[in-house]
Amino acid sequence: MDVDLEGIIQCIKQGDENGVQIRLQEFNKEYAQCFFFDAEERDRRKQRKLEEFRKNKVREYTNSDSDCDEYDQEDRGLILRQNLTVVLVRFIRTGVKCHLLRVSLRTLRILSRDKKVLGPLVTDSALLTLAKLAGLSTTEASDDSSDPDSDFYDNIIASLAEAKVLHCRTDQDEGEANDQNKECSDEDAKSDISIANSGDLDSISGFGSHRPSINEMHSSGIHHKVLERGRKDRRESKMEGEEEEDGVVSGEEAQRKEAMKVLCNVVYNSTWAQERFSALRLMCGLRERLSSGVSGSAPSSVHFYELRLMFLITALRRELSTQLQQEGGVSIFTAALESCLEVEWKEQYECVLDPAAPAISLEASQRIIEILKILFNITYSTHRQEPSEDDAALYRHLVAILRLCLLKKCLLPDDTDELQGHTVNLLSALPLQCLNVLLMVPLQPNSKQCQGVNMDCVHTLMLFMERRLEGDKMKEKLTPVLNLLTESCRGHRETRHYIRKHILPPLRDASHKPEEGSTVKSRLIRLMTHMDTDLKHCAADLIFVLCKENVSRFVKYTGYGNAAGLLATRGLLGGQGSRIVSSDAQYSSDSDSDTEEYRQVRDRINPVTGRVEVEQPDPMEGMTEEEKDVEAQRLFMLFNKLSRDNIIQPMGVDAEGRLVPMSGMREDSLTEEGKSGSEDDEEAEEGEKN
Repeated sequence: MDVDLEGIIQCIKQGDENGVQIRLQEFNKEYAQCFFFDAEERDRRKQRKLEEFRKNKVREYTNSDSDCDEYDQEDRGLILRQNLTVVLVRFIRTGVKCHLLRVSLRTLRILSRDKKVLGPLVTDSALLTLAKLAGLSTTEASDDSSDPDSDFYDNIIASLAEAKVLHCRTDQDEGEANDQNKECSDEDAKSDISIANSGDLDSISGFGSHRPSINEMHSSGIHHKVLERGRKDRRESKMEGEEEEDGVVSGEEAQRKEAMKVLCNVVYNSTWAQERFSALRLMCGLRERLSSGVSGSAPSSVHFYELRLMFLITALRRELSTQLQQEGGVSIFTAALESCLEVEWKEQYECVLDPAAPAISLEASQRIIEILKILFNITYSTHRQEPSEDDAALYRHLVAILRLCLLKKCLLPDDTDELQGHTVNLLSALPLQCLNVLLMVPLQPNSKQCQGVNMDCVHTLMLFMERRLEGDKMKEKLTPVLNLLTESCRGHRETRHYIRKHILPPLRDASHKPEEGSTVKSRLIRLMTHMDTDLKHCAADLIFVLCKENVSRFVKYTGYGNAAGLLATRGLLGGQGSRIVSSDAQYSSDSDSDTEEYRQVRDRINPVTGRVEVEQPDPMEGMTEEEKDVEAQRLFMLFNKLSRDNIIQPMGVDAEGRLVPMSGMREDSLTEEGKSGSEDDEEAEEGEKN
């Protein structure tokens, strides 16, 4: 590291607060956007070495054990960060002035991105100290090390000095070696750091009391690694520097913000910190803090990070999300969502939606997104449950607010898409019977409607689905909205009728395959043969429900080849029963009338491909009956040989409409014939006796 960390420790030991602040500010400025993710670089370098060895076939590994040890040992830069973390954790407990405390917390926040230095930050005393500074807890941390003696600093400084001397010797030795071999790669001069388990109790207890052996760490010629630059979080709209933050927020608020950021990093990177978060009752402090913040006049700048910490802890620890739900978490965060959106109520389950209202600001949209993510974590298991009357009223109240999240715009289009995405996720987690609030809003002059029902939300969901049909990560982005639309169509006939009109219009042109083209229907049908099983089933389910779960109509719109996957899964390949309707489905009795264009070509449509095929010449034209018999026997022998060699396995459809091997069907039929034969014999014997 270029920053003099030994000088920082010397200044702390001497009580030179001005010197500490200047040096820490230099560190923060230098490494504000650095992240210590070394595992990927280590794997890449190891792969490069292996490829080089295979290519040259002459490379000698003078000491293979040392190369292996290199991946498991810490470099000097890591030792510097570890010691600085130990010192700063002790330093912030000594009653540091507010301005210097913020600088120290900012340094700890940068260091907390590195999993290898989390040891001093995940002890109970450190977590309680950070929680107190963040305003989560008034519990006093143990002050056994709040006033370290000079020996502590002397040991740290001696450790760093020894590492520096050995590092210089190693650099000198390798400089001589590099003079002999100029082709040595610069990448090979960098060391790699393996990411250790940040929850290791031995490493937690060892920091501050045991100084690692520097000689062992540098015996193999370890170099410090250049820190990797990261992408700045776009949520940080203001500069991170001290000068930019002064005058914008109060000193206490800025201190709480920095401490909260450190806690977010520690909880995210350490499973041990996640466990202790609950044991130290920090969850209760965070919940109380967020509850009190709802009634506040204006959200503070630290509010977003309080929400982010709650999201992390509920996502990483499922038992804590269940606990939060039982303690009224849905009510708390519904009220927080209502406050962020500045909701005005018109009816019991109807919010005022003013088209002339300003768009949601960047800061508000990010807080709303965090709240939606928290609500999803604590309600994800309620979808299939039958809610009580009180819970149903609470969920309907929440859905009415979520309608605003769907229809309101943010300042940036990407924020609008992200907001709608998290809203869809939450809607898919709530009980289906509570979603009718989305349709209960009275019609407006410019509203989308179907049979007198407001379809504004449904139309927005369809447009959202169309956008998600493009791009990457389709499973994560598309599956929730497909499931939501499918369940809504199954439960509300007006919704199904409106969506079917836009996705499955009456067939007119049968000259192309159903999956060809750029329409929404074509893109959904293409997904029915997607490699991802979940995605193709979701797309097929939506089309199937739009066809009112009618097999013949489903095959008509998609072609038998595309429909076979869903039909096989549901046991409908045999065509038994033209419709298999779910018990909770609400389908109208309207018929699917064919267009005149479709009726004219219906008899010439290939049911497998779903289109009119070009007429092909008859391959047996001109053959005699004997020649046809010979050709049929030849084909039979070929298929029989392929079957015996297990190259293909002939399949058939059983009585339940499912695909089964032909051999199994033959055995079942023989068994049934045997049973029926024995029954006939018994009846005959009884008749003779009578």
